[in-house]
Amino acid sequence: MSTDVADVILARLREWGVECVFGYPGDGINGLLAAWGRADDQPRFIQSRHEEMSAFQAVGYAKFGNRLGVCAATSGPGAIHLLNGLYDAKLDHVPVLAIVGQTHRSAMGGSYQQEVDLHSLFKDVASEFLETVTVPEQLPNVIDRAIRTAYARRCPTAIIVPADVQELAYSAPTHDFKMVPSSIDRTSWTAMPSPDALERAAEVLNSGDKVAILVGQGAAGARAEVQEVAELLGAGVAKALLGKDALGDELPYVTGSIGLLGTRPSYEMMRDCDTLLTIGSSFPYSQFLPEYGKARAVQIDIDPHMIGMRYPYEVNLVGDARATLRGLLPLLRRNEARDWQDEISASVNRWEDVMERRAGLSADPINPEYVARTLSPLLPDRAIVTSDSGSVANWYARHIRLRPGMNGSLSGTLATMGCGVPYAIGAKFAHPDRPAIALVGDGAMQMNGMAELITAAKYYQRWEDPRLVIGVWNNRDLNQVTWEMRAMGGAPSFLASQSLPDVSYAAIAESVGLEGIRVEKPEAVEAAWQAALGADRPVVVEFVTDPAVPPIPPHATWQQMESTAKAVLKGDADRVAMVRQGFKAKVQEFLPGDRGQR
Repeated sequence: MSTDVADVILARLREWGVECVFGYPGDGINGLLAAWGRADDQPRFIQSRHEEMSAFQAVGYAKFGNRLGVCAATSGPGAIHLLNGLYDAKLDHVPVLAIVGQTHRSAMGGSYQQEVDLHSLFKDVASEFLETVTVPEQLPNVIDRAIRTAYARRCPTAIIVPADVQELAYSAPTHDFKMVPSSIDRTSWTAMPSPDALERAAEVLNSGDKVAILVGQGAAGARAEVQEVAELLGAGVAKALLGKDALGDELPYVTGSIGLLGTRPSYEMMRDCDTLLTIGSSFPYSQFLPEYGKARAVQIDIDPHMIGMRYPYEVNLVGDARATLRGLLPLLRRNEARDWQDEISASVNRWEDVMERRAGLSADPINPEYVARTLSPLLPDRAIVTSDSGSVANWYARHIRLRPGMNGSLSGTLATMGCGVPYAIGAKFAHPDRPAIALVGDGAMQMNGMAELITAAKYYQRWEDPRLVIGVWNNRDLNQVTWEMRAMGGAPSFLASQSLPDVSYAAIAESVGLEGIRVEKPEAVEAAWQAALGADRPVVVEFVTDPAVPPIPPHATWQQMESTAKAVLKGDADRVAMVRQGFKAKVQEFLPGDRGQR
């Protein structure tokens, strides 16, 4: 029996160790679908409800599985739908391969149905590698380069295969002119800075009395080394949101997240430090880093294209975080003074007291901070936590404390809505033996999450651990944008754009064969989380929360709070509750008391 191009594509994916392809069918990939049937569904085709969800699932699979994510879509609209998820991969530096169909070669240029200029469409998002297969002899080289590039550059790549080419009989490249042979081996390698660069970096770090460390997702494989550096230098460690799982929150000198969604200890540490070490992060908000010229600084990043552009770093070390830190550690001197680190630890304890009190404040009906605060200690070992964009990302950043062995992520740079649920589904295929928890606002749930409950229902019985818990903050408001309008624009909420229909997410979950729990009172929050985490199937836990609870930035002053209040008093529909909740939340920073008091 002859072998088609489509058969070779799937075979090569299997040789690369690809186990899942997230996609949606269409006649532009009929040849591939037929090949999947001949290949006994290997690699497994995972059917989403929408191609954008396929791309998000591939990103979640790659982020949490530390391997290539692959998605597939038909020509025209299917290809277009992939873009948002692929841009998420591009901006968060995640290896993803998109395989996309195209109309027959004979119809191209003829304004045929679903004919889209896919090279123009994908040339930015897949700028590192984008190729159309027009003859069988281009394989397997095109696949190998797409996968190798995705891994090496940590980026999305794309292969376009016209529908008629998928069904051509395969003929391998010959030993002739203009034929390109290929190989599949991907031997591991490690990038290291020069010894001279390491010595210069050590001089900067050894000179500091108040060292601050900022870690991102690039530090995830260097947990032990980061901890050793921090303890040698007496430093504190802040985390970019994509690096939330790079170091455990149980360490007393870990200040938590940084930025608008961050903590006050992180803000103050960056404000007061005299030395900065950034590891595996391209955190973009430079106003949350030390003032220019106030701190000497060193950066470590594996990508020379991304290094040295957020702060005037004195030394830029291009290399793998773990290997670079191992080379740096013998050159560092122990800082015997612990005043700075003790001060940071005390600041962290004070902030935890504040967060505990904020979460315990009364609200109408449930305080959204309390929902996240209650979940945090209940998280199972090895839990995978995803967060969507919106106000829920504030509660994820500030209240969810990840222990060693746990993982967490969100759309860090694109900050797109609608990724939380498909991320978690992708994570479940990467780790079917681990529980996954998605934290989602009602806006994101209405945008993408509800349909993907069908995907969870379709596949959960194949997972060794069936637990997929989706927590929905139902506040009937596009809350993050509402607060941004108030705080940044000085404008009251515009209800026509911000108000959301009140949907019973728990009932929708039950309608597709999952479990649903609706929580309307704060005293039922903990039991609901416990029930969901102990269930034998995916569960949607819907919390009816108060939209008037403000996501106050860590550096907010009383003057800024007053300005916001004056703006919304002009005519905000929720103005009285908002001012009341904002005042109560802010005042917690100034109250004495031990952690646990409310």
